[in-house]
Amino acid sequence: MESGPWAGEGGAVPTQADDGTDPRRWKALWVTLVAGFMSLLDVTIVSVALPSMQRDLHASAPAIQWVVSGYALAFALVLVTAGRVGDAIGRRRIFLMALAAFVLCSAAAGAAPTIAFLVAARLAQGVAAGCLAPQNSALIQQMFRGAERGRAFGLFGAVVGVSSAVGPIAGGLILALADGPQGWRWIFYVNVPVGAVALLLGFRLLPRTTPGRRGQLDLVGVALLGCGVLALMLPLVLAESGGVQRLWWLFLLGAVCLAGFVQWERRVAAGDGQPLLDPRLVTSTRGYAVGASIGTLYFVGFSGVWLVFALFFQNGLDYSPLRSGLAVTPFAIGSTLGAAASGRLVDRLGRLLTVCGLAAVVLGLGGTALILLLEPAHVAIWLIAPLLFVGGLGSGCVISPNITMTLRDVPVRMAGAAGGALQTGQRLGGSIGTAALPGLFYVVLGSGTHNYRTAVATSVGLGTLPIVCSLALAIHDWQRDRRADGQPCPPEVSNSHLHAGQG
Repeated sequence: MESGPWAGEGGAVPTQADDGTDPRRWKALWVTLVAGFMSLLDVTIVSVALPSMQRDLHASAPAIQWVVSGYALAFALVLVTAGRVGDAIGRRRIFLMALAAFVLCSAAAGAAPTIAFLVAARLAQGVAAGCLAPQNSALIQQMFRGAERGRAFGLFGAVVGVSSAVGPIAGGLILALADGPQGWRWIFYVNVPVGAVALLLGFRLLPRTTPGRRGQLDLVGVALLGCGVLALMLPLVLAESGGVQRLWWLFLLGAVCLAGFVQWERRVAAGDGQPLLDPRLVTSTRGYAVGASIGTLYFVGFSGVWLVFALFFQNGLDYSPLRSGLAVTPFAIGSTLGAAASGRLVDRLGRLLTVCGLAAVVLGLGGTALILLLEPAHVAIWLIAPLLFVGGLGSGCVISPNITMTLRDVPVRMAGAAGGALQTGQRLGGSIGTAALPGLFYVVLGSGTHNYRTAVATSVGLGTLPIVCSLALAIHDWQRDRRADGQPCPPEVSNSHLHAGQG
């Protein structure tokens, strides 16, 4: 058992599941996936209900924006810290506490009598979701080994990808079923019974571990990272109300804070301390830096296009929220199938699988943009379906394998912090995309042409550019692996320096 100052439930030898032989590990995985799906779905599902919320609660446009952006901001702020705390005092413990808080906050959001109460509930719900998310990838690291870990990460990647794509569909369906002026409340209430069942099963199925000796949390690192992420994301989440123009100086402050965070973490690690996020995860852990970069770039394009599609279908074509969501269903179906298959292929194909997936996404979204520009809407809606399906298949072969290859050589005792940092990059990339692409859509729409087809084609087309950048990075990494004859560096070699002096 590890006995370093940060060794705890997350890093110690578990009583049952550390060798991957616990027969309940697959059932436990489904508990974590359901909880993770709820927390990620709530990033996008609320967007289709904003008009009815605004009417019922008599909210201003800036206030109602915080229902979405406040959740995303709180979610991203706590990811790394929550992952590190889970590594220290136990992932099971943090997971169950965060899930219970998420359920309670969902109920509070559904019952909100005022917009101020709703925003406060959503901020608290975002914190709970941010504490929950990094425990998912860390528990997979803990419970599974070898090829099983690849399949488990394949399912986890499906959750990450599909939850973003089906949010508008699920929101539109709930609003259609819960007819009436207060129907939007069921978008939050639906989390309560599902979360309660997951909580009970989690108590029964999640693996217990033997706690070890705990140490001090890196509070300076927490403050620097929190201020940096907040400064970078706040202008983006307030983009619709002019946040980028008014708060552009926060980008500079955020860069300074993150640079200070890196220097501080290096100093702590050099002094044999316990940093919040060990810099050697980025500099010395095989695949981590490139995988995090690919994920961040991919989510810039991946996250923003769904809001653009919603604007085009609902405002440009007068589709209902449900019909708008159904129009992009082929992508969600393809993503599910691709993620399920990629979990079995990632050990054999490695980074090549990501390269093929990214190429398929570029083809699917680029072709969709071209058809929406050139063809009338009643024809285009049928022509884009197979392209969206191809893009979805590719997406399933990007998110799942990239998570697997990014985290595969991370020491299990540091899996929570590493998973939290990976998801922070994805959330930051998603915030950039959801601010930039809808903004571009409105710029083109207001340029004098008032042409929705031009606006959607331009936004989706430019949204593929960061995905092309991630494709170039993946090709470079794949070629580097080929030059090394496809022989991965053994984890015990690549990470031996990470273990030195840390327990």
